[in-house]
Amino acid sequence: MQEFIAINEQRAEFYWWMSSLFSTELTQQDLDNYHGGDMDNYYSVLAMTDELKAPIAEFRYALAKLKVREDAQLELAADFCGLFLSTPKSGALPYASMYIGETGLLNDKPAVEMGQWMDKYGIAQRKDFNEPFDHLAVELDFMGNLAILANKETDEEKQEAMMQEQQRFLETMMLPWIEQFQQTVQQFEKFGFYKAAANLLVSFIKLDQAFLNGE
Repeated sequence: MQEFIAINEQRAEFYWWMSSLFSTELTQQDLDNYHGGDMDNYYSVLAMTDELKAPIAEFRYALAKLKVREDAQLELAADFCGLFLSTPKSGALPYASMYIGETGLLNDKPAVEMGQWMDKYGIAQRKDFNEPFDHLAVELDFMGNLAILANKETDEEKQEAMMQEQQRFLETMMLPWIEQFQQTVQQFEKFGFYKAAANLLVSFIKLDQAFLNGE
């Protein structure tokens, strides 16, 4: 039971970290944390999993490049805006509707479905984050919350049901579009930080899918 709780806490921690990374421009304090000893230890722990070794190495390389980048925080903020706050022709918009919607517009079917998931579990969007429900950061935050909800169940059958819900959420709400998003980031980002983050995220989601499938 303790191991089950610890694993879910670690999974939630990763999803929440990625949610914050893709939600808004990183501040100087964020960057200082990313370069700090606590996060460095965290990267080392992640790298102990074979499937995450290469993506973590890539992310660390991007961080090392950031250290010597002139006006790193401002330049990275510009990268964020150019990628995620632009148009589909010049950036990687972080909304499921842009990849698997039916109209090519925001707030398409994936946003409606995400709203239904949030209503079902009473998980609200952060008040200070005024974005459509199918924003990548919202979906990642929700997945972290689902992992923690499993820990609140004391009955084994209910725990298992919550784990199956997480699997269903990944397979219906995230996996159908996350690799298209990853490829679009690769296409448009020049510096490599968000490319490395997207690669790490997709590697982790695939690993998590296998875990939830009992593989």
